[in-house]
Amino acid sequence: MKAFGGVYKGCRVLLTGHTGFKGSWLALWLQQLGAEVACLALPPNTEPSHWALLGLAMEEHLVDIRDYAEVRKVVQQVRPEIVFHLAAQPLVRRSYADPLTTWATNVQGTAHVLEACRHEASVRAIVAVTTDKCYENQEWLWGYRENDRLGGHDPYSASKAGAELVAASYRQSYFGKEGSPLLATARAGNVIGGGDWSEDRLIPDMVRASVRGESVEIRSPNATRPWQHVLESLSGYLLLGQRLLQKQQGFAEAWNFGPDESGNQTVSAVLSRLNQSWSGLRWHVTGVPQPHEAGLLQLDSTKARTLLEWLPVWGLDEGIRRTAEWYRFYLEKGDVCTWQQLSDYVEAAAEKRLAWAT
Repeated sequence: MKAFGGVYKGCRVLLTGHTGFKGSWLALWLQQLGAEVACLALPPNTEPSHWALLGLAMEEHLVDIRDYAEVRKVVQQVRPEIVFHLAAQPLVRRSYADPLTTWATNVQGTAHVLEACRHEASVRAIVAVTTDKCYENQEWLWGYRENDRLGGHDPYSASKAGAELVAASYRQSYFGKEGSPLLATARAGNVIGGGDWSEDRLIPDMVRASVRGESVEIRSPNATRPWQHVLESLSGYLLLGQRLLQKQQGFAEAWNFGPDESGNQTVSAVLSRLNQSWSGLRWHVTGVPQPHEAGLLQLDSTKARTLLEWLPVWGLDEGIRRTAEWYRFYLEKGDVCTWQQLSDYVEAAAEKRLAWAT
């Protein structure tokens, strides 16, 4: 409860997207920090579901963020001091199949959350989570910085760029006044970790195939991404939220939270590392034409490292090892080791003397 300056102890928090992969981990961490957490999302859309496996006792509102009236009602009822907005349609390939739902959820849904917050006097801070894919990808060899141009080829990436524009508009139009909420956006890399059961994601696909004794079809083995464990991104979100709750106006901006250079790896390199922790995995490269996905994407997190004093705790190898450990524990015991891994992460951060953990 003392982490992040103790700001979350007793703090009323509204978390959207708690039934998703990152949201379920964040819900647990907020509870461990002593926050009074209320959650808003659709029911889990995977089986199993990390949220269901955790079995956390929290105030829960099963609401679609595309429904503004319901979102407004929840915000009025909860009266949160801070909102972590993670609810989204998070998959690139699904966005090709259903672009309208993607745009409505990621852009209009974000506007609904911000508009509801605009009318609730209790709200002091908002952290809206987007993605590293919100940048107009030029296939550069260097990482994107927060002031680089936004864009997106596929509906998912473009909709997240749109969510960034919505947030910037609300910040400039409504949240720049004295006493109004401080709003920041957060852009993380390719997140891995236990409890992700989404379709078309590398490690969940590998786990499912391993259980069935099958080979996984890989689309782009040479595509490079900034890989990081889920707790790395969440520590950034919580640290950013701390600064906003402490009324530090200068942090109400966009922020990248990505790995160091060693975390920028190809899909094939990540699979090779995963095979060291989970032997016997098999994969093959598809010969079927696929929708466009960027081949090279990196984040520059200098701003967060310098101004927020945020640093990754687990490198890529440790993140992959912990991810494999989580799934193996679940498959062997039918239970989750999420609490233990969170404790281990915070302990490792304290050993590194990171300010938020000490």
